[in-house]
Amino acid sequence: MTLEHHPLDPFLPENARLLFLGSFPPPRQRWCMDFYYPNFQNDHWRIEGAAWFGDRNYFVDGVGKCFLKDKIVAFLREKGIALYDTARTVKRLKDNASDAFLEIVEPTDIRALLQQIPLCRAIATTGEKATGEVCRYFGLDGVPALGSRTRLEKDLLLYRLPSSSRAYPLAFEKKVEAYKTLFQEVFGKSRGGI
Repeated sequence: MTLEHHPLDPFLPENARLLFLGSFPPPRQRWCMDFYYPNFQNDHWRIEGAAWFGDRNYFVDGVGKCFLKDKIVAFLREKGIALYDTARTVKRLKDNASDAFLEIVEPTDIRALLQQIPLCRAIATTGEKATGEVCRYFGLDGVPALGSRTRLEKDLLLYRLPSSSRAYPLAFEKKVEAYKTLFQEVFGKSRGGI
Protein backbone atom coordinates (compact mmCIF):
# COMPACT_ATOMS: atom_id res chain seq x y z
CA MET A 1 0.00 0.00 0.00
CA THR A 2 1.33 3.38 -0.98
CA LEU A 3 0.55 6.72 0.57
CA GLU A 4 -1.80 9.00 -1.33
CA HIS A 5 -1.46 12.73 -0.83
CA HIS A 6 -4.45 14.96 -1.46
CA PRO A 7 -4.47 15.79 -5.18
CA LEU A 8 -6.36 19.09 -4.86
CA ASP A 9 -5.63 22.38 -3.14
CA PRO A 10 -8.25 23.56 -0.65
CA PHE A 11 -10.94 25.63 -2.40
CA LEU A 12 -11.29 28.64 -0.10
CA PRO A 13 -13.13 31.67 -1.52
CA GLU A 14 -12.40 34.66 0.72
CA ASN A 15 -16.16 35.24 1.26
CA ALA A 16 -16.78 31.65 2.42
CA ARG A 17 -19.34 31.30 5.20
CA LEU A 18 -19.58 27.51 4.85
CA LEU A 19 -16.85 24.85 4.60
CA PHE A 20 -17.76 21.42 3.24
CA LEU A 21 -15.42 18.69 4.49
CA GLY A 22 -15.51 15.23 2.97
CA SER A 23 -13.07 12.45 3.69
CA PHE A 24 -10.79 12.10 0.63
CA PRO A 25 -11.25 12.03 -3.17
CA PRO A 26 -11.91 8.71 -4.93
CA PRO A 27 -9.19 7.10 -7.06
CA ARG A 28 -8.36 9.20 -10.16
CA GLN A 29 -9.87 6.70 -12.59
CA ARG A 30 -13.29 7.57 -11.12
CA TRP A 31 -12.96 11.30 -11.82
CA CYS A 32 -14.92 13.13 -14.52
CA MET A 33 -13.46 16.53 -13.59
CA ASP A 34 -10.48 17.92 -11.73
CA PHE A 35 -12.36 19.23 -8.68
CA TYR A 36 -14.21 18.13 -5.56
CA TYR A 37 -16.84 15.38 -5.71
CA PRO A 38 -15.52 14.38 -9.14
CA ASN A 39 -17.16 10.95 -9.46
CA PHE A 40 -20.12 11.18 -11.85
CA GLN A 41 -21.87 8.49 -9.79
CA ASN A 42 -21.75 10.70 -6.68
CA ASP A 43 -24.78 12.97 -6.31
CA HIS A 44 -23.20 15.93 -4.46
CA TRP A 45 -23.54 18.36 -7.38
CA ARG A 46 -26.99 17.02 -8.27
CA ILE A 47 -28.08 17.60 -4.65
CA GLU A 48 -26.72 21.16 -4.72
CA GLY A 49 -28.42 21.82 -8.07
CA ALA A 50 -31.74 20.56 -6.71
CA ALA A 51 -31.38 22.42 -3.40
CA TRP A 52 -30.44 25.81 -4.86
CA PHE A 53 -32.11 25.79 -8.28
CA GLY A 54 -34.76 23.05 -8.18
CA ASP A 55 -32.87 21.21 -10.94
CA ARG A 56 -30.80 18.13 -10.18
CA ASN A 57 -29.04 18.53 -13.56
CA TYR A 58 -28.12 22.21 -13.10
CA PHE A 59 -24.40 21.34 -12.80
CA VAL A 60 -24.51 18.28 -15.11
CA ASP A 61 -23.24 17.96 -18.66
CA GLY A 62 -25.47 15.07 -19.70
CA VAL A 63 -23.83 14.66 -23.10
CA GLY A 64 -20.28 14.45 -21.75
CA LYS A 65 -21.37 12.58 -18.60
CA CYS A 66 -19.50 15.05 -16.45
CA PHE A 67 -20.09 17.96 -14.12
CA LEU A 68 -19.76 21.57 -15.28
CA LYS A 69 -16.70 22.60 -13.27
CA ASP A 70 -16.62 26.25 -14.37
CA LYS A 71 -20.30 26.69 -13.46
CA ILE A 72 -19.72 25.00 -10.09
CA VAL A 73 -16.69 27.14 -9.25
CA ALA A 74 -18.50 30.38 -10.18
CA PHE A 75 -21.50 29.34 -8.06
CA LEU A 76 -19.32 28.47 -5.05
CA ARG A 77 -17.46 31.78 -5.27
CA GLU A 78 -20.72 33.72 -5.54
CA LYS A 79 -22.37 31.98 -2.57
CA GLY A 80 -19.27 31.73 -0.37
CA ILE A 81 -18.84 27.96 -0.11
CA ALA A 82 -15.42 26.40 0.55
CA LEU A 83 -14.37 22.78 0.00
CA TYR A 84 -11.70 20.44 1.28
CA ASP A 85 -11.37 17.08 3.04
CA THR A 86 -10.51 15.86 6.53
CA ALA A 87 -7.45 13.91 5.33
CA ARG A 88 -4.34 15.22 3.61
CA THR A 89 -2.64 11.83 3.29
CA VAL A 90 -4.21 8.36 3.34
CA LYS A 91 -3.59 4.69 2.71
CA ARG A 92 -6.33 3.17 0.58
CA LEU A 93 -6.84 -0.35 1.91
CA LYS A 94 -8.90 -1.35 -1.14
CA ASP A 95 -8.96 0.18 -4.61
CA ASN A 96 -12.28 1.94 -4.18
CA ALA A 97 -13.79 5.17 -2.86
CA SER A 98 -15.27 3.72 0.33
CA ASP A 99 -14.46 5.57 3.55
CA ALA A 100 -14.48 2.21 5.31
CA PHE A 101 -11.22 1.35 3.54
CA LEU A 102 -9.40 4.65 4.08
CA GLU A 103 -6.72 4.88 6.74
CA ILE A 104 -5.92 8.50 7.53
CA VAL A 105 -2.19 9.00 7.86
CA GLU A 106 -2.15 12.82 7.99
CA PRO A 107 -5.34 14.60 9.03
CA THR A 108 -6.15 18.11 7.83
CA ASP A 109 -5.38 21.04 10.08
CA ILE A 110 -8.92 22.43 10.05
CA ARG A 111 -8.08 25.56 12.03
CA ALA A 112 -5.43 26.46 9.43
CA LEU A 113 -8.17 26.29 6.77
CA LEU A 114 -10.53 28.41 8.88
CA GLN A 115 -7.86 31.08 9.36
CA GLN A 116 -7.93 31.58 5.59
CA ILE A 117 -11.73 32.04 5.54
CA PRO A 118 -12.47 34.27 8.55
CA LEU A 119 -16.17 34.75 7.66
CA CYS A 120 -16.83 31.00 7.94
CA ARG A 121 -19.29 30.08 10.69
CA ALA A 122 -20.27 26.54 9.66
CA ILE A 123 -18.67 23.25 8.68
CA ALA A 124 -20.75 20.64 6.87
CA THR A 125 -19.54 17.05 6.77
CA THR A 126 -20.68 14.72 4.04
CA GLY A 127 -20.10 11.34 5.57
CA GLU A 128 -19.53 9.43 8.79
CA LYS A 129 -15.73 9.32 8.55
CA ALA A 130 -15.48 13.07 7.90
CA THR A 131 -17.85 13.78 10.80
CA GLY A 132 -15.82 11.60 13.13
CA GLU A 133 -12.59 13.31 12.09
CA VAL A 134 -14.00 16.80 12.68
CA CYS A 135 -15.33 15.78 16.10
CA ARG A 136 -11.97 14.23 17.02
CA TYR A 137 -10.10 17.34 15.85
CA PHE A 138 -12.27 19.64 17.99
CA GLY A 139 -12.28 17.26 20.98
CA LEU A 140 -16.00 16.36 20.91
CA ASP A 141 -17.20 13.15 22.50
CA GLY A 142 -19.28 11.23 19.99
CA VAL A 143 -20.76 12.61 16.79
CA PRO A 144 -23.99 14.51 16.17
CA ALA A 145 -26.98 12.62 14.80
CA LEU A 146 -27.46 12.60 11.05
CA GLY A 147 -29.23 15.77 9.93
CA SER A 148 -28.40 17.67 13.12
CA ARG A 149 -25.91 20.32 14.12
CA THR A 150 -23.67 20.93 17.10
CA ARG A 151 -21.46 23.76 18.28
CA LEU A 152 -17.73 23.20 17.76
CA GLU A 153 -16.58 26.56 19.09
CA LYS A 154 -18.21 29.86 20.05
CA ASP A 155 -18.77 31.01 16.46
CA LEU A 156 -18.61 27.69 14.62
CA LEU A 157 -21.31 25.06 14.02
CA LEU A 158 -20.96 21.55 12.62
CA TYR A 159 -23.76 20.20 10.40
CA ARG A 160 -23.79 16.47 9.79
CA LEU A 161 -25.25 15.79 6.35
CA PRO A 162 -26.08 12.47 4.74
CA SER A 163 -23.47 11.16 2.33
CA SER A 164 -24.03 12.11 -1.29
CA SER A 165 -22.82 8.66 -2.35
CA ARG A 166 -25.49 6.58 -4.06
CA ALA A 167 -24.37 3.72 -1.84
CA TYR A 168 -25.79 5.61 1.15
CA PRO A 169 -29.34 4.29 1.71
CA LEU A 170 -31.40 7.48 1.80
CA ALA A 171 -33.70 8.81 -0.91
CA PHE A 172 -32.30 11.59 -3.08
CA GLU A 173 -35.15 13.92 -2.06
CA LYS A 174 -34.36 13.41 1.64
CA LYS A 175 -30.73 14.30 1.00
CA VAL A 176 -31.82 17.45 -0.83
CA GLU A 177 -34.01 18.44 2.14
CA ALA A 178 -31.07 18.06 4.55
CA TYR A 179 -28.84 20.22 2.35
CA LYS A 180 -31.60 22.83 1.91
CA THR A 181 -31.99 23.11 5.68
CA LEU A 182 -28.24 23.71 6.01
CA PHE A 183 -28.22 26.35 3.27
CA GLN A 184 -31.25 28.14 4.72
CA GLU A 185 -29.65 28.30 8.17
CA VAL A 186 -26.23 29.43 6.93
CA PHE A 187 -27.25 31.77 4.12
CA GLY A 188 -30.83 32.77 5.00
CA LYS A 189 -34.08 31.83 3.34
CA SER A 190 -34.05 34.65 0.81
CA ARG A 191 -30.71 33.83 -0.85
CA GLY A 192 -31.20 32.73 -4.48
CA GLY A 193 -33.19 29.59 -4.96
CA ILE A 194 -33.50 28.43 -1.37
